[in-house]
Amino acid sequence: MFTKLSLRLRIFLFFCLLAGGSVAITVISLMIGYGRAGLPETLDAFVFAGIVSVFLLVALIAAIWLLFDENIAKPIERIASDMRARAHAGVVGSMNMQAARYLGDLAPAAEAVTDKLTDNAASTAERVASETARLAADKEWLTALLTEIPVAMIIVNPCHRIVLYDGQAAGVLAQIAHPRLQASLFDYLQQKPVEAAFRKLAKTGKEVGFTAQSVTGKQSFDLRMKPLGSAHGYLLTLDTSAAQIAPDEARPLVYDFDLLDTPGDDAFENRTLSDLCFVVFDTETTGLLPHKDEVVQIGAVRVLRGRIVEGEVLNTLVDPGIPIPAASTKVHKVSNAMVAGAPKISEAGRSFHKFATDAVIVAHNAPFDMAFLRRHAASMGVDWDHPILDTVLLSAVIFGASETHTLDALCDRLGVTIPEALRHTALGDAQATAEVLCAMLPMLEARGMKTFGDVIAETRRHGRLLEDLN
Repeated sequence: MFTKLSLRLRIFLFFCLLAGGSVAITVISLMIGYGRAGLPETLDAFVFAGIVSVFLLVALIAAIWLLFDENIAKPIERIASDMRARAHAGVVGSMNMQAARYLGDLAPAAEAVTDKLTDNAASTAERVASETARLAADKEWLTALLTEIPVAMIIVNPCHRIVLYDGQAAGVLAQIAHPRLQASLFDYLQQKPVEAAFRKLAKTGKEVGFTAQSVTGKQSFDLRMKPLGSAHGYLLTLDTSAAQIAPDEARPLVYDFDLLDTPGDDAFENRTLSDLCFVVFDTETTGLLPHKDEVVQIGAVRVLRGRIVEGEVLNTLVDPGIPIPAASTKVHKVSNAMVAGAPKISEAGRSFHKFATDAVIVAHNAPFDMAFLRRHAASMGVDWDHPILDTVLLSAVIFGASETHTLDALCDRLGVTIPEALRHTALGDAQATAEVLCAMLPMLEARGMKTFGDVIAETRRHGRLLEDLN
């Protein structure tokens, strides 16, 4: 149990023990002295001397502890978090040596290690960037080629979750709901025809043709289900020549083949961080009072296996139903004219709820943003029962509760840049929060927090900072 305590708390307990021992020794010494004196009239003097000495001892030890905490314990924690950020989150740049000036050779030694690590990481990054550029060019060429072919392609794993979709498929899926990796195919197509075709495919091993309707019942699709050879899952194809999908609506090829081996549907607290899907969001509002102000914009991005999924974005203005104060517009740049004709919160919230299906919702200061959504849950017709992570609490776990945990401070600490034009926009802040999350996930794993339950248990230790929404 003691080993799980933070360094600063252990040092504090040490000084508490020192203070308690000093007080006990003083009291015992005074009692012995009083017994030897044997004079009743000296009692008042002994009591007064004891009170003064105890008070001065505790004050002295408290002052020494404060100096030790500020100049030794905090800098050690800061160096440890800086080293983790450079080791696991790819952060570059020099460490703050001024804060660690009383640590002797520890800070220069730590900086030397991190500089060496940074140099090695830089050379590795150059090689990775070169290979990534080549793969990106190949992917761009393949995307352009597939866009010209009027066939939508979706690769699905045996649990009927989407592993890949091309630009044509994105256009088809978007008519039903937001295209999403790892989403259940049954969020888009009715279940029974798909399962019947899959059973036939498993039995014969040959291509199966079938017809399925969308979950809304508004569209009907003629589909082909094909095996993937030795790989698990199947390929769905759909002739889109008759569909009205303009070429400029085509999206890049979106995929993650690791999803072919998706684990079972464990409870969220038992899932590893690498198996979780995160939807990171932010809202802009008419003011700072969730019980009376309204949402004017929702922005969200999806994070899967520690990476932001390119193209899977929700960005919508919201008609708040009340005038937007000029002071609020000055911050987030959303005006009354911009939200005219935008969806109400009931529709926008319902769309975001569907976008976040089977995902952990993440926000910076989540209680604030979630309060707006939960207030309107009845009009949306949804339950906000998603598991939730707050990057404020994650920052406290990694960097210590005494550090600053604003989004700007986290971005500076982790080397995330927010373009000035996107700061205080819902999508811009959601993107920045997602990048911060991606940097912190490997740092959490490096500290032994492998599952969602592990992380929640640690964040609850900092419950005084923010409400626990789980």
